[in-house]
Amino acid sequence: MDTQATRQNPLIAATGMDTVELLQRLRASAVDRATVEALDITVEQLCCDYAHADARELALTGKQWLARITELLENRLTLAQHRDLLGQAGTLALLVGCLDYDLGDAASAEATRRMALGLGVECGNPDIIGWAHEMLAWFHLTSGNLRAAIPAAAAGITAAPSRSVAVQLYGQQAKAHARMGRTEAAHSALERGRELLDKLAYPARPDNHFVVDPDKWDFYAMDTYRIAGQDDLAERNAEEVIRRSVNPEGVVVAPMRKAEAELTLAVVAARKGDSDEASRLGAAALRGGRRSRPSLLMVAGELDDELRARGTGADFRVFLEDLKRPE
Repeated sequence: MDTQATRQNPLIAATGMDTVELLQRLRASAVDRATVEALDITVEQLCCDYAHADARELALTGKQWLARITELLENRLTLAQHRDLLGQAGTLALLVGCLDYDLGDAASAEATRRMALGLGVECGNPDIIGWAHEMLAWFHLTSGNLRAAIPAAAAGITAAPSRSVAVQLYGQQAKAHARMGRTEAAHSALERGRELLDKLAYPARPDNHFVVDPDKWDFYAMDTYRIAGQDDLAERNAEEVIRRSVNPEGVVVAPMRKAEAELTLAVVAARKGDSDEASRLGAAALRGGRRSRPSLLMVAGELDDELRARGTGADFRVFLEDLKRPE
């Protein structure tokens, strides 16, 4: 076996089989411990690819794996195997739903989210249930339905009160409260999220979209500080988010976080009276390839409001109008 390939491919390293062999096993309906473990690794890697991979390609790949696992569920399985496969299908449904929403297909995203919720309930997985509620809170938040975002997040916290997802759910509540002018409630939600995060072990794969690490928490706090008008804190967090979004080789590994951090710096610049710098930063944020359109539109709209209030921002608005057009 090629030792370099083993180092580069976590599937080979953990199970000794590559994707081709895994697919052959699935076609033969050979579900054993090694197959289930290989599927776990494959699903986790897809979730880790979320931050930087092409959204359409990753969504297609996720749907293909989801179809394969769904076919396996029709076979005779042990209870443990059935539960594990349901969990894998639920996680893939979450991933596909997030990608659909990033691409602007809200209807498909909601249908897949409901599928994930049902799978999570069926296999008794609080993480999947919690993330399904987190997605709903995200949908409400980015569509401007702020009051609905808070109970959606609360439902997820109730389902998974001590899990990583609850940290992000507190973050969604903080964002909603801040946008409704409830600064004290926003900071209270941030504090509860930070307290829980401090109790959790650092994740083995912090790049997995469905875990919350300290880097992601700084990103959530940045948004809340910006909305609350705490520009110094927002600027500090934004600069830190941008720094962590680029690896030592200079490769952007978290383009969506970086874009929203650039928009935050643009908002701060606009409030300081530097509209040219605000427009430049805003345009740079919207030129990225991998992006979540609803989230980016929400924050870019806030920058647009700041620039319009000052009678500026025509250059930035060209990029914003392009973002608004369906892909």
